[in-house]
Amino acid sequence: MHMPVPRIEDGPLLRGVGRYLADLPGPALHAVFVRSQVAHGRVVALDTETARSAPGVVAVLTAADLRLGPVRGHPMLDARHARPPLASDELRFVGEPVAVVVAESAACAVDAAELVVVDVEELPVSVLADPDAEVAWELATADRVAVLGGAEVLVRGRFVNQRVAVAPMEADGAYAEPDGAGVVLWASTQRVHQVRDAVAASLGIDPALVRVRAPLVGGGFGGKYEPSVEAIVVAALARRLGCGVVWVQTRRENLAGMPHGRGQLQDGTLALDADGTFRGIWASLTGDAGAYPTVGALMPNATLTVLAGTYRFERAGGAARSVVTNTTPTGAYRGAGRPEASALVERLVDLAAARLGIDPVELRRRNLVTTFPHQSPTGVTYDAADYRACLEGAVARVDYDGVRAEQAARRAHGDPVLLGVGVAMWIDCTPMNRPGEWASLTLDAAGDDVRVVVRDGANDQGQAHATTWGLLLADRLELPVGAVVLEPGDTAHVPYGEGTGSARSTMLAGGAVVGAADALLEQARAVAASLLEASAADVVVGDDGRFSVAGVPAVSVSWLDLARQGPLTAAYDYVQSGPTFPAGCHAAVVEVDRETGAVRLVRFVAVDDCGTVVNPVVVAGQQQGGIVQGIAQALWEEVVYDERGNLLTSTFADYAIPSAAELPAIDVATTSGSSPVNVLGAKGIGQAGAIGSTVAVQNAVVDAVSHLGVRHIDLPLTSQRVWRAIMDAGASDPALRVRE
Repeated sequence: MHMPVPRIEDGPLLRGVGRYLADLPGPALHAVFVRSQVAHGRVVALDTETARSAPGVVAVLTAADLRLGPVRGHPMLDARHARPPLASDELRFVGEPVAVVVAESAACAVDAAELVVVDVEELPVSVLADPDAEVAWELATADRVAVLGGAEVLVRGRFVNQRVAVAPMEADGAYAEPDGAGVVLWASTQRVHQVRDAVAASLGIDPALVRVRAPLVGGGFGGKYEPSVEAIVVAALARRLGCGVVWVQTRRENLAGMPHGRGQLQDGTLALDADGTFRGIWASLTGDAGAYPTVGALMPNATLTVLAGTYRFERAGGAARSVVTNTTPTGAYRGAGRPEASALVERLVDLAAARLGIDPVELRRRNLVTTFPHQSPTGVTYDAADYRACLEGAVARVDYDGVRAEQAARRAHGDPVLLGVGVAMWIDCTPMNRPGEWASLTLDAAGDDVRVVVRDGANDQGQAHATTWGLLLADRLELPVGAVVLEPGDTAHVPYGEGTGSARSTMLAGGAVVGAADALLEQARAVAASLLEASAADVVVGDDGRFSVAGVPAVSVSWLDLARQGPLTAAYDYVQSGPTFPAGCHAAVVEVDRETGAVRLVRFVAVDDCGTVVNPVVVAGQQQGGIVQGIAQALWEEVVYDERGNLLTSTFADYAIPSAAELPAIDVATTSGSSPVNVLGAKGIGQAGAIGSTVAVQNAVVDAVSHLGVRHIDLPLTSQRVWRAIMDAGASDPALRVRE
């Protein structure tokens, strides 16, 4: 672990001079999309004539005009679910683009879009709970009877992991300019190379003719993981019209159209003995893929992969499927299947603790994996960890025993403000796929300073890659952290890249940076040897970053001296030998108003294992950011549709995201350790907070009202839902009831 280093990239952001998609210069026409107002229907007629003659309008185009190829969601999914960039015959969800208006100003485009008339014959709407919903993908990993047989106790639970919106600070957007026979596209994306390939495939041109660049990206979290169809249309418009075209997504469009997260129905069973020893765990999962199944349809597979959690199970398995619904497609929202697994496992553990009369922490202690590497019954191998240190650290920091004592005192005195404490272990698999990354370094002189230009395929979106790469280069090359200049994602400068996702950046792009640094150092030794008139094998670099001949430190040259001889450049492809399995323990303390059901989060603690910590400042930021998103899912956030598929949570007035006022200070820590499968010993931390925090809060709220007979409350834990659970639990016992 290094000493904490402030993020070097934050200056422009704090001064408000950072350039995001909407800040890009250049004259451009403005694109606004006409979107479906029904969840499912057949297009009878599409009238664009009035809109074409509106003031400032340059063009109004439909699928028939642009003739773009469909976008296939994932190679594992059926091609029949490929998505057209603009719908033509059939509309499949509210918010789906059906036409695009291009005008001289955004205001003119918005006004003209209102004049497009879409005559629709409405069709039946399919939702997640529909027993006849079309299956997009399915998988069975084991036999249920074989997994659960032989145990003395079976604990069952049915859980809803609700659909949530990604809601990044910056919504989506795209800006394109023609470039000869090709196009240059700026996109607010996590993965520029995948956008390039999707644009080329849809337009039917060589990928070499498409250049995709990413400016600053104000949050992705999986919502910008897949290429957006709007970006493809914008690229086509620029080529067709021969000028720049820009589209900036509104917040209403974002909540309706950006891929949502979660959306999973779960039936789980925990098999254990009467003494609390875990034997097996089984899950039956149904995922909501939305109207056009893409990577989100595969999230139940990720859930099954880590179904055993941090525990010793003899057997684990399940059956999973994703279904097609007339709603916004789901994507790889932060954690991508792993939060759903933790929610399932950790609720079952608490239910088992209540069933057996064992303290929830003690039940976890008895069943944690303690030796590594550990072969999980789900077929993956956990690399290295100390789960006990995470659990005990969180229990101590949250003052678990003290909270239990205060809880007992409040209950004894009939205090209407109920106290609850919940713990949850969590585990991630990073990366679950795509185990390689590329990076290059170019060292040159910038006046009297040296700089290192870093290009990589990880596509930073605020994760402080420049600071992290600077620390790695300071270790390897004795260069100042501030010497790093990180270039944004650009397919013209990076031959391939998998972008940001699955908490992969430090492990993989960091590994590539270190590999390139080692190659750069060898070049530097050769140049230094020439200047020092010595053999390269005899040249060493000291702690001061100066090169000298071994044993003759008085005569030396600096990195700047070397850079002035000409730029040094090195590149490296890094491939990791396998996934890492970061893990940890989260603990929450809540207060619940017995008379209203209102929940207040009092305290939150996280003790996480992410292997080698390069910069504690960056790690803490990742922990806290993910935790806030997980808490938000627990207490407030839920995408809601009515029975006709209309989105009821289309603004921040309806879709509740928290501010700092709703949250306590979040106490985060890490354990010491290292992964043997990664050159840095690092594990992913970017998803951690969102994996463990949701169910820790859920466990705490249920614990607060458990003495009233409540055993489970589904997410989100709104006041109305908690109050109703209290009322229902006390219906058969008037002594437990509160005023209705």
